Amino acid sequence: MVEIRCATDSDHAEILDVHRDAFGKEQGAEIVDLVTALLKDKTAEPRFSFAAEVDEQIVGHILFTAIRLPNDSCISAQILAPLAVAKEHQGRGIGGLLINEGLKQLTALGFELVFVLGHPDYYPKFGFKPAGKLGYESPYAIPIENANAWMVKELKGGIIGSVQGKIQCAITLDEPRHWQE
Repeated sequence: MVEIRCATDSDHAEILDVHRDAFGKEQGAEIVDLVTALLKDKTAEPRFSFAAEVDEQIVGHILFTAIRLPNDSCISAQILAPLAVAKEHQGRGIGGLLINEGLKQLTALGFELVFVLGHPDYYPKFGFKPAGKLGYESPYAIPIENANAWMVKELKGGIIGSVQGKIQCAITLDEPRHWQE
């Protein structure tokens, strides 16, 4: 049985272990640094951090942080970054449970858009669409062959198209290396 709950400060070490395991030797350390920095970054407003537990052990984590839309738009939006599930628990739908719970919570709180830079074959299952085609520019250029990895999901109808342009992320995410493959 998988339980999805809000992550707490006491979960920090286990959450970092999940990211380290999920992303492996090549990317694990970088993602652990990113998660640690985002959780401390006041500009990220990291209030939406969810953990997946199996037998009282954290096996998955998702984090949503604040972004701003162009022209000081009053549309409230978040970015999903990152999502991780421990390797031995992958393929069991835990990532989907984390995404759905996060989107449910954000919708209930009145958020209108959620962005993600992720696998273009995975996130559309949850309603994400290519953001560039809808007029939302990522903070840094994404190579054309990866353009569909930059996605957005509308949580409130009629929002997409009401504002367009380049989004602004938290200071931690505002580095070109986070936007390249």
